Formats: sequence, structure tokens, C-alpha cells
Amino acid sequence: MIRIILRQLLQAVILLIIQIFILNNIGLGGYINPYIYVLAILYLPIQTPRWLVQILSFVLGFVFDAIVGTPGMHTSACVFVGFIRPYVLKYISPRDGYDTESKASIKDMGLSWFLRYVVILIVAHHTFLFFVESFNAVNFFRTIGRIILSGLFTITLTILLQYLRFGKISKR
Repeated sequence: MIRIILRQLLQAVILLIIQIFILNNIGLGGYINPYIYVLAILYLPIQTPRWLVQILSFVLGFVFDAIVGTPGMHTSACVFVGFIRPYVLKYISPRDGYDTESKASIKDMGLSWFLRYVVILIVAHHTFLFFVESFNAVNFFRTIGRIILSGLFTITLTILLQYLRFGKISKR
């Protein structure tokens, strides 16, 4: 159990470092802002208790907000993702349910399941974040464009990271 916690913590720190030092410096016209730090929430074991997911989501968002100077924006988006995660997991649950050792990864759950999981939660995160950031309806279509482009870029990076992490993966 301690190994799992330490691995998750190390993974979250690595994702935050990549986000802060590399991805935050990508600004293609202000439309593409990949946010892979949220993967620290998505990669939590499926059986993680809801209360723990909420606490970890809050801490992750709070740390990121503190570092980049966006008070509360990322914290609220992360808490939102942590809140809807169990409902998404239930919605896309395999017919036989989840194994107790299942992880939210392409290797354990297959590409189709993982794509549905990642797309729903990343789009939810980006939608919440970008609408909180703009906080008005004047730039509605610009915000939708940012959600779509940033979401596609983040999802592509997520799939790429899964393949780099696990190598060749069989389709389930």
C-alpha cells in the first residue's frame, strides 16, 4: 500500500513539474493550453475512496494554483473532476464491474474504455476551468474553441504518455 501511495505521489510531482516548466510555456495563440497535471487524478486507482479523491484533487489544484498564481481556478476545476470521477467510472463500468486491482490505464482497461474515461474527464476539467477563467459569455465561442483545442491536445498527450509508459498495449 505504501508503494502505491509513493508511486502516485511521485507521478503527481512529475506531472506538475512537466506542466509548470514545459507545458505552461506552450501558448499557441492562447487557444492551446494542455493541462496534463490533471492526470494525477485520473490515474488514481479505480477503488480509491471518494473522500480521498476529493482531498487529493483539492491539494493538487491548490499546489498548482499557488505555483502559477491563479487563486482557486485550478483548485475548483480539480475538485469538480474529483467529484464527477466516481459517476463517470460507474457510467463507463464494464459489464462485469471492476477488479479490485484495476487501474485507470490502457493496459488494464483497454483503449476504448480509457478513451471514454479520459475524454469525459478532461473535457469536463477544461470546460469548468476555461469558463471560470473567462467568467462571462462575451467570449463564448473563443472559450469553446479553447476547450476543444486544448482538450484534443491534452487527450493526445495522455494517450502518448500511456503508450510511452506501458509500451505496446493490446486492444481490449
